[in-house]
Amino acid sequence: MNKRNGFIAVLAVGAMALAGCSTVGSVGKAASRIVTLGKKDKPQEVAGEGERVSIIAFDQRVEASEVLKGADFYLPPALPQSDWPQPGGLGDQNVENVEAAPAFEIAWRKNFGKGSDRTFHVTVAPIIAGGRAYVMDAETDVVALDAQSGSIVWKKSTRPRNKRDKDGFGGGIAFENGKLYVATGFRIVAQMDALTGETGWLQNTSAPMHGAPIVNHGRMFAVSTDNELLTYDTATGAPGWTFQALVEPARILSSPSPAISGDTIVAAFASGEVVAIRAANGNDLWNTTLSQASRTSALSEIRDVAGRPVIHQGDVYAASHGGVFAATDLRTGQARWSLPVASTSSPWIAGDVAYIVSQAGEVICVSRENGQVYWITDLNAGVKKRKNRSQFTGPVLASDRLVVVSSDGRAIALNPKTGEVTKTIKLGSAALVPPVAANGMIYVVTDKGELVAIR
Repeated sequence: MNKRNGFIAVLAVGAMALAGCSTVGSVGKAASRIVTLGKKDKPQEVAGEGERVSIIAFDQRVEASEVLKGADFYLPPALPQSDWPQPGGLGDQNVENVEAAPAFEIAWRKNFGKGSDRTFHVTVAPIIAGGRAYVMDAETDVVALDAQSGSIVWKKSTRPRNKRDKDGFGGGIAFENGKLYVATGFRIVAQMDALTGETGWLQNTSAPMHGAPIVNHGRMFAVSTDNELLTYDTATGAPGWTFQALVEPARILSSPSPAISGDTIVAAFASGEVVAIRAANGNDLWNTTLSQASRTSALSEIRDVAGRPVIHQGDVYAASHGGVFAATDLRTGQARWSLPVASTSSPWIAGDVAYIVSQAGEVICVSRENGQVYWITDLNAGVKKRKNRSQFTGPVLASDRLVVVSSDGRAIALNPKTGEVTKTIKLGSAALVPPVAANGMIYVVTDKGELVAIR
């Protein structure tokens, strides 16, 4: 395994428990990005294995349906979208097909800060709002760039003055009403002025934040590495209610952003739990766990739902590293269908179908109605040695192209109806963060701390 694939590497349960606080470690030469909870951090009460309900058997495999082979399906037309202000696009409105990057060629690239190394990691997808792109480098500096030219407008450090968490990294950004809402691996959440970068308010958290927040209902919602959903008043920063999920001893270094629809928040956790919560008071409405019935290795015990859940037309779509991709009824929590797909990416929902990128490097197109598979494209086809396989993340549907990026520095466009690869461009560095589409372009953050704009 090379360093570029380290972002999704995980620690085998019970095999390498580390003592002390939440820790960044490595597996072999990979500088693998993992978090373990030592004895001091372990909660006194942890749910046992018997409290989780497995959805599908471990020995099942996903295959394309013979019935759907060559069948057509509906995709909505590409529509212009000037901004991508929150994780997933527009907050409580699912984005389906964005009019962006019709030429699919690089317009510009700009280095905005520190890239990934053994200690620090670029993990944050860009936010596009008001003609600017907002990014976070490996040391959690927040940078504003002109979205058309890539020129840097301002740059602000979010690192604390004390040295307690000198190795913190990760987090994310959301935008609303001229303000940025920031969460970081340095145990900080903050509000910043989008025009100047000046801090409006700042709060310390008890655990690092490795995912982007979302903002809605006058509240900021973010998930910590302790599997806790935290809320804050957007005007004052005052903490609100919290929700504690099951705590896992090992996890992927990525906390998914919650999703929201009306007064319902859907949050996903390293325990494999997907939970619907009332936004007003934090009461849980339902809880499901994306796990398989039979576990054959310590690695397969990692159930982490690392990709953001997606809410679309009354259903919740989410996938786990533990090997389940499922559609769940938003109102009742009942499973509509599930597939044996291991993934750390967020699904993309458009028209009649759902797209997911698997850990093995397969791009899979699934019927939203019944979970049957239209097509599977293996982007690692022909690569025999596991250590030589690339990792892929995405997708995003832009101008009728399904786009994924890779750990070997490629942006790959596929035909969304057939899965055929139609074009590939070189990004110049590993891309381990999902691309976003807005302002007529696709924006990709690379491991070198570059923002690449594709026109």
